[in-house]
Amino acid sequence: MQVSIETTSGLERCMTIGVPAAEVDQKVTVELKKLSKGRRIDGFRPGKIPPNVAKKMFGKQARYEAIYQQMQQSFFKAVEQEKVKLAGMPSFEPTVDEEGKDLEFKATFEVYPEIALADFSGIKVEQRTAQVTDADLDTMLANLQKQQAKWNESEEAAADGDQVVIDFEGFIDGEAFEGGQANDYSLTLGSGSMIPGFEDGLVGKKAGEEATLDVSFPEDYHKEELKGKPAQFKVTVKTVKKPEMPELNEEFFKSFGIETADLEEFKVEIRKNMDRELARALRNLTKQQVIAGLQETNQVDVPKALVDQEIDRLRQQAVQQFGGGQQLDASMLPAELFKDQAEKRVVIGLLMNAAIEANDLKPSDEKVEQLIEEVASAYQDPEQVREYYQTNQQQRAQVEALALEEQVVEKVMAAAQVSQSESTYEEIVRMANQPA
Repeated sequence: MQVSIETTSGLERCMTIGVPAAEVDQKVTVELKKLSKGRRIDGFRPGKIPPNVAKKMFGKQARYEAIYQQMQQSFFKAVEQEKVKLAGMPSFEPTVDEEGKDLEFKATFEVYPEIALADFSGIKVEQRTAQVTDADLDTMLANLQKQQAKWNESEEAAADGDQVVIDFEGFIDGEAFEGGQANDYSLTLGSGSMIPGFEDGLVGKKAGEEATLDVSFPEDYHKEELKGKPAQFKVTVKTVKKPEMPELNEEFFKSFGIETADLEEFKVEIRKNMDRELARALRNLTKQQVIAGLQETNQVDVPKALVDQEIDRLRQQAVQQFGGGQQLDASMLPAELFKDQAEKRVVIGLLMNAAIEANDLKPSDEKVEQLIEEVASAYQDPEQVREYYQTNQQQRAQVEALALEEQVVEKVMAAAQVSQSESTYEEIVRMANQPA
């Protein structure tokens, strides 16, 4: 098998491969036998078609199948032989395909980029620290109560934290605008779900009252035509609902999976959960900064094939997220919707892999066990979770991949310009939940 490789552009390569005619003829013979097996032809017993007749009937199809198989097998053999780092599947083009002659074909494909990472010392990381305070714990308890609250209709005036059911219509320069109207809209005052001034304007209103609210859309509003525009909303308050908070008792504690009748014991468990959440959030914020630093200090050529694969994954995730199931063909979703996110993911993956290879990192058993223990500690039966990860190789492999990422972060942090800053639990959780 003769092989030659040339660079056509960037990461694209063209491989020319020659295959002896004898190898191709052997595959054609095999395909002819497959195609003629069991066929009934007048004048011949089933499956006993003479080779010359079979060739006349099925020769073209047999050669097509054999050539495609030969190109695939020869290509992947050549990739291994030439130690090519293949990124995505190739396209094939036969250049010599004549019976009795050696087969010659071209395979066009992309390779992974060669990444020489810049020194980690050029990366700046602001490492945040925080702790769960008693005040944070009290706030969490209040929020848990709100989650379980019963809402009762009231004739009293609406206050911050109450729910109101409203009809409203918005106007700009005296004209109603698209999307500015709703009926029976349920709104929690103080939630910040409406534009500034809207919810404040309903505080003090009772069921049956009307209000005219003069507000302005924020400059960064998601609809271009409304950015910074002053607007007037006419609102009718139809219902005011006040929250009735549940008691902090055994029934309440059990609803969160904690078997106790003692408030202090419940607080201990809630604080443990908050500590775990905080530790995870702090770690993720540091990781985000390390990844951003790697992106800023390294230029990476991105294989289009890898981006296309990632776009397909994001399409599938979108379909699953919105419950499309088999009713929605993921390929119908425009690629442009996912292109930027896909490119970012591919770049991050390439940089992380480059850091792993450059530092010859392997998943640390200690790190893997630490991550498993973190997950297990959140369950009532930690031992069952530990056993699950020990016996399920696929799940353990995912934990090992996370361990490698954390080891990359540690490697970068050891050389990066690291500064420290104090934050609160609330700030850290809010920052960690923002899109990266």
